[in-house]
Amino acid sequence: MGSTSALLYNLQLNITQFLKCLDSNTNHKIPLHINQRRPKLGVSCRMDYKKFGRVVCFAVEDATEKQPELGGGGINGVVSAVEDRPEVVDVSRKDTSQSDDPDTGGSVLYNLLYPNKKLLPDDKEMSIFDHLEELRERIFVSILAVGAAMVGCFTYSKELIRFLEAPVRTQGVRFLQLAPGEFFFTTLKVSGYCGLLLASPVILYEIIAFVLPGLTRAERRSLGPIVLGSSILFYAGIAFSYWVLAPAALNFFVNYAEGVVESLWSIDQYFEFVLVLMFSTGLSFQVPVIQLLLGQFGLVSGDQMLSIWRYVVVGAVVAAAILTPSTDPLTQLLLAGPLMGLYLGGAWMVKLTGQ
Repeated sequence: MGSTSALLYNLQLNITQFLKCLDSNTNHKIPLHINQRRPKLGVSCRMDYKKFGRVVCFAVEDATEKQPELGGGGINGVVSAVEDRPEVVDVSRKDTSQSDDPDTGGSVLYNLLYPNKKLLPDDKEMSIFDHLEELRERIFVSILAVGAAMVGCFTYSKELIRFLEAPVRTQGVRFLQLAPGEFFFTTLKVSGYCGLLLASPVILYEIIAFVLPGLTRAERRSLGPIVLGSSILFYAGIAFSYWVLAPAALNFFVNYAEGVVESLWSIDQYFEFVLVLMFSTGLSFQVPVIQLLLGQFGLVSGDQMLSIWRYVVVGAVVAAAILTPSTDPLTQLLLAGPLMGLYLGGAWMVKLTGQ
């Protein structure tokens, strides 16, 4: 019994001396070696050390103030002093949870790749093998649609060829078959391009149906206008190429050679020129769609797009020179003008929508 009393007395004396030592060194920083391992996130750990030190300092101050009243209850006094500051601990925990939340301070790219679960619709989760199986089925459906459209276009291949020869038919241009089977392979090529064009809505639907479950609700709402606008711009580019670009370029070549050589063109090279020009123009008309996507994701603003208009002029001329199969400056300028107009229109749309 005496040894137990002596042990308690020594323990109380040691705690009293420790509190006096803390009270005498209040103007100095007390290093707390809580964990010697190097933390993975140094910023959050230093914040935790600072907050924990603040809690200990409050506990020490309360313990020193209540020490004359507690008397022999040194250990109980320290415990009650810590319990008198619960709001400090709660605030530190809340700050730590907020600093560890990646959504609060994450970048735009992080939020795009890892959206919040509250923004995702309640769809069924699938394994990687299920996704691959679905992708295989949708590719198979797209190939069937393209094949069926190609067979239908091949049935009316001669009518399609006469339709595509119309821009230069009135200029006295005659087409020749320079090799055996050239016209047959030309009809296959025309049927393939036209079949791909007719089956593009089915292909677009399969792509949307595949990526739709991975989109958020806000992205799903904006998907419809983007797809509709992209389709309209693509067909508008093909129509612009057929009615404006191709006749202007072909008439330039015919008039330049008038009186010197007779215009006898290869049927295969002519359709390669016309089809490549039409599809490249349709793809180049997708510039506003790309701008709206960049503005919606917050990567580029409308003011930033308008500030680089000088570089856009040079880029439009270079892109027109690459996309057009001919080397004449007239065709390049006719394509560069609409590209610049589409870019400026898309930049103003992004600015007006506040993105």
